[in-house]
Amino acid sequence: MTQFPDDLAQALLDAARRAGADAADAMVVSGAAQVIDVRGGALEQAERSEEIELGLRVLVGQRQASVSSSDIRRETLGILAERAVAMAREAPEDPHAGLADPAQLARDWDLAALELADPAPEPDPAELQRRAAEAEAAALAVEGVSQVQAATAGYQQSRTAMAATNGFAATHMRTDWYVSCAAIAGTGTGMERDSDGDARIWDADLRAPGDIGTRAGQRAAERLGARRPRTGAYPVLFDERISTSLIGHLLSAANGAAVARGATWLRGKLGAQVLPEALSVIEDPHRPRVAGSRPYDAEGLPTQRRAIVENGILTGWVLDLASARQLGMQSTANAKRGLSGPPRPGTWNIALTQGSASREDLIRDMGTGLLVTSMIGSTINPNTGDYSRGASGFWIENGEIAYPVNELTIAGNLNDMLMRMTPANDARTHLGSVVPSLLVEGMTLAGT
Repeated sequence: MTQFPDDLAQALLDAARRAGADAADAMVVSGAAQVIDVRGGALEQAERSEEIELGLRVLVGQRQASVSSSDIRRETLGILAERAVAMAREAPEDPHAGLADPAQLARDWDLAALELADPAPEPDPAELQRRAAEAEAAALAVEGVSQVQAATAGYQQSRTAMAATNGFAATHMRTDWYVSCAAIAGTGTGMERDSDGDARIWDADLRAPGDIGTRAGQRAAERLGARRPRTGAYPVLFDERISTSLIGHLLSAANGAAVARGATWLRGKLGAQVLPEALSVIEDPHRPRVAGSRPYDAEGLPTQRRAIVENGILTGWVLDLASARQLGMQSTANAKRGLSGPPRPGTWNIALTQGSASREDLIRDMGTGLLVTSMIGSTINPNTGDYSRGASGFWIENGEIAYPVNELTIAGNLNDMLMRMTPANDARTHLGSVVPSLLVEGMTLAGT
């Protein structure tokens, strides 16, 4: 690649101005990635890719349009900008569209403090193959495991440049290292599948491949002999692996785009209690070595640590500039964007208050109920909060795990479920969403 992303971003803005845009912003992403798959101890697939892609949004008055491309030739940039301006002139007016005022822009940030790029060199393919093979071998060594569906190791590094005609310009680097393994236990119609994996920004933080493979195998073997539980109302413990989905539903309902449309079960609840009093949801975009960390959002506004829910009270929405203008509020610097569209609201790193009890304590105290370890499908009514999902996991009898279960549905209403949550203390603090296992009382289970 002969051109740097920041140079290309500025070139896109220049082309947009020449084409007649009143304002514009651009994003350019370049990177390289390696992925190694192993099966049966041998290399199954090795892939290395390099790419550079760009996106341009132009504004003509209150009309906007976005285009994207992977063609970075100078003559193409001009054609791309002209097409974007022509599209914008035909688009309907959006009274809420527009760039940030220069006075709102982030300044003097410290990217180095966030440690988003591992200085270690790109790994040799042989090293990634060794890691994937180690994970596979560890999974196959678990009693009951019949095969490994996939064992993968990978690495990716990217450089993202953003620029806008209001004067904002920024570039950041990021690396990603990961190992994953999916194991199958049993044979024939009694086969069960489960997995484990780890992804980190720094290689030094990555879990050992053997540990990942062993845990994947154990999880699959633990599911052997699964059956359907009986129908009824029971307490449900959402395992830490999937509990973040509950808080994700809350944050989706607090998203400014949904709020502005009125399509949220949280409407009218700003300043009201939505969680038990002891619980808060903290957003912190400045945590080192965490994927969701940024000193600025996609519109160039400075990000900040804040409580979206404080002591159970919903304190604010998740807003970008457009949704904030529509609601008559100020942006919370939560704009995210891809290459082919305008910014949209989204959260950064999230943490829910952890409890004092362990996961085992909650299992012991729940008596009879369900431990959910995986879910499929989703029926969530955005207006009412009605909730229904397919699930599998383990049946709890007399405070102990009795047997694995599958082919069941759990249902409730998010308004009620979130108010009846009890958190454990087992959240993994290195994740972007730090949410412990969550016990929810009185859910409906549909089994046999």
